[in-house]
Amino acid sequence: MRYAYAITGALLLGGATATIALQPGHAQSAQNEPGAIEAVIPKSGAPLSFADMVAKLQPAVVNISTKQTIVQKQQANPFAGTPFGDLFGGGAAQGGAPVKREGQSLGSGFLISPDGYVVTNNHVISPGAQGATVDSIAVTLSNHKEYIAKVIGKDQDSDLALLKIDATNLPYVKFGDSSRARVGDWVVAIGEPFGLGGTVTAGIISSINRVTGQGGAYDRFIQTDASINQGNSGGPMFDMNGNVIGINSQIFSQSGGNIGIGFAIPAATAKPIIQTFMKGGTIERGYIGVQIQPGTIDDDTAAALGIPKNQGELIADTTAGGPAAKGGVRAGDVVTKVNGQAVTPEQTLSYLVSNVAPGSTARLDILRNGKPAIANVTVATRPSADKLAEIVGGDTQGFGGTDNGDDDTSSTAAPAAGGMLGMAVQPLTPGIARAIGVDASTQGVVIASVDNASDAYGKLKRGDVIISVNATPVKTAADVDRLVQSAKAAGRPQVLLQVKRGSGPARFLPFKLKG
Repeated sequence: MRYAYAITGALLLGGATATIALQPGHAQSAQNEPGAIEAVIPKSGAPLSFADMVAKLQPAVVNISTKQTIVQKQQANPFAGTPFGDLFGGGAAQGGAPVKREGQSLGSGFLISPDGYVVTNNHVISPGAQGATVDSIAVTLSNHKEYIAKVIGKDQDSDLALLKIDATNLPYVKFGDSSRARVGDWVVAIGEPFGLGGTVTAGIISSINRVTGQGGAYDRFIQTDASINQGNSGGPMFDMNGNVIGINSQIFSQSGGNIGIGFAIPAATAKPIIQTFMKGGTIERGYIGVQIQPGTIDDDTAAALGIPKNQGELIADTTAGGPAAKGGVRAGDVVTKVNGQAVTPEQTLSYLVSNVAPGSTARLDILRNGKPAIANVTVATRPSADKLAEIVGGDTQGFGGTDNGDDDTSSTAAPAAGGMLGMAVQPLTPGIARAIGVDASTQGVVIASVDNASDAYGKLKRGDVIISVNATPVKTAADVDRLVQSAKAAGRPQVLLQVKRGSGPARFLPFKLKG
């Protein structure tokens, strides 16, 4: 996923429910006031030309640019202190003084009031590089008048920001009801791609409530094939009534250019956040302190858990002392509902929890070892994105490597479950934990070898730690054997292992049983 905004640099980088109620103090009306657009759009759908519609709407779309200062450390000069030092740019052996450079970012936005409130994306007005700070934000209208803007509110999670410029009698547009949008509806995007000035593109809605896999409360977008490119970020997506139903935000592209897959933040999502900013409030979201296993519950995982596939989401871990842990949620639980609302690929656990008011109680419907259970969790306030990263911590070492034979597992290893898992394991001692780089508090069994004819071969390797089998903790090979035998007796062809590699987070992986 790429943010659809453009970054250039002078030295370093170059060489979008109900309508928001805004009550102006005079008779001025919005560019997309009911009746103004319908008069030029046939009720049957798209017009022969979008020209009349665009002429009404384009004046409310603005260009947003930032001036940034980027501080970079100089690279060390390996020849410093030698007769050749001056020939290679001078500088100290440990690097010279930091160098300040100028940078710029370009994006789009749109006016939502005649007195200068502007909606855009948070990333459009944020630093565009490491070590950068934003010095000023400029808003340029379609008549080329430029104003310095101040930030009224911004939110990284929703990627929304509200600016204010000191002006009056400005053209503006209003939000529409994105919940009424349908796949196949025509839409028009207006923005400033590549800094070219006002650019108009049209297309259809390809999907609504698209989940991109980024997680969080706002991973639900309107997908469109209307051409959206770098610099379109923050610009409006209009329906055929001229209402803003989305805020163009991201594109899916391997090259950085448009390939017909663009994403807009639905107006239904943006409206309450923008209204909160206008009232001087801050955004609070629900948080229960869990790490969710990436991906859906596929056939193999469902078979191991003894549940239907694509039902709910699997909890990979809980934050120690967090709301979920206090409410009795455990790693290996599958959460199927939040306050009666089903957890689905389109309505994720993260989305549902984030939209529960902090301080209230969330009832989680859970499947634990295939049996239903209930957990009542007191929802906390979601920390910032940076704080969440600190809480999760650790590496993201992936699974899938083969045995490299370089771990110190010299103790006697016993085969697990008579070979049904195709691996040999032994207790995890403090010495082995240090050798394989796992936290000393980790409990489980360590893999000593993997049979190359087993399902685990190529997925796990010597030195990986098995923490649980079918969500039941294990400490010995006998524990593993007993749980695997129990799963087989219950008619399950697979088991779900909770596995940890090094300092990375633990994950649940399904494995077929041999024999």
